Amino acid sequence: MPDSILIEPVMEAPLHPTDRARLRAENLRVAYGPKEVLKGVSLDIPANQVTAIIGPSGCGKSTFLKCFNRIHELSGPAKVTGRIELDGRDLMAMREVELRRRVGMVFQKPNPFPKSIYDNVAFGPRLFGVRGRSDLDGAVEDGLRKAALWDEVKDRLADSAQGLSGGQQQRLCIARALAVQPEVLLMDEPCSALDPIATARIEELLFDLKRELTIVIVTHNMQQAARASDRTAFLWLGELVEEGPTETIFTNPGKPMTEDYITGRFG
Repeated sequence: MPDSILIEPVMEAPLHPTDRARLRAENLRVAYGPKEVLKGVSLDIPANQVTAIIGPSGCGKSTFLKCFNRIHELSGPAKVTGRIELDGRDLMAMREVELRRRVGMVFQKPNPFPKSIYDNVAFGPRLFGVRGRSDLDGAVEDGLRKAALWDEVKDRLADSAQGLSGGQQQRLCIARALAVQPEVLLMDEPCSALDPIATARIEELLFDLKRELTIVIVTHNMQQAARASDRTAFLWLGELVEEGPTETIFTNPGKPMTEDYITGRFG
C-alpha cells in the first residue's frame, strides 16, 4: 500500500443516543519537529465501553492514546493543536495531577516497580495523599480484586512484584492504575508480550472493568479488537480512516482500505 494513497473523508458512525462521549478529540494534530504524527483526527470515545484503536505500526495509534493523559509530553517537545476533552473540559488545561488520577494508563511491557506487590499497588494512593494503613489496605485489595489478581497474591503481598509471571505483572500494573479509582483506563498494546492464556485473562477483565470505566485500547491484534471492543477506530498515516461499532467495522466496513487492513492485505 503506497504511502501517497489518498484517504477519503473519514467515515464515522454516530454514537447511539444513549452513549455519552467521555473523551473527545477534535481536529487533533501532533508534530515532533517537522514530523506530523497525527493529522487532524476527530473522534468521540463513549463512556463505559471499550474502544479499540487499530492500524499498522507508525500510524499514530500510541501517540493518539497518550494524548488523553498527556504522556506524549514526556516524549519530547511536541506541537499539539486542536482540542482534547474529558467530559467536556479542555484536557490540555487540566492540572496534570488531576488528569492522571482520572485517566490511568497501562503500557505495552509490564513495568512493576522494584518493590513489593503491596507497595506497587499502594504507590498511587500514597501519591494522592492516602496515609492510613486501613485505607491503603482497602485500596490495595480493591485494585487487586478488580484486576483479578487478589486470590493469587493475597498471601504474599510483601513479596517482590518482579517475582510474578509476565501475565501477573501486567495485571499488577492494571491493579496499580485502578487503585486510585480512575474514570478512564488507557491500554497501549497491553497483551503484546503475553502468552495466549494471560491475554485471555486480560481480555476477560475488560468486560468487567467497563461497567465502571471507559477503556481505550491500542492493539495490532485484529482478533483481540474484534473480541474485546465495542467500537473500533482505524488509523492510517496519522489520519482516521473509519470508526464505528466493532461488529460493523469487521463485518461490513464502509471503506475498502479498512477491509484491506482487517483482512491482512496490507499492514
